Amino acid sequence: MPPSNRLFDDLARLMTDAAGAAQGVRREAETVVRAQAERLIRDLDVASREELDVLRDLVTSLRTQNEALTARVAALEAKSTTTAAPAAGAAGLSEGV
Repeated sequence: MPPSNRLFDDLARLMTDAAGAAQGVRREAETVVRAQAERLIRDLDVASREELDVLRDLVTSLRTQNEALTARVAALEAKSTTTAAPAAGAAGLSEGV
């Protein structure tokens, strides 16, 4: 039976080599696909994660400033209407006299 064992050994070695070659081809295909995807993203000028984080922080800061300015304008408008009302009332009294 030694020739049969040698045949099985050769067949097992061939299968092992084929599996190793298949893994190499898979790794090479993944590398090519990844390189193509990175090139496509770079060509499309897509923003990076860091750029998005900076933009998010900037928008948050601007939103806070906008809310503060909105509250300030509302307070100034309220103050303006309260000071304008007595002045208008006083002007109306002097016209009637």
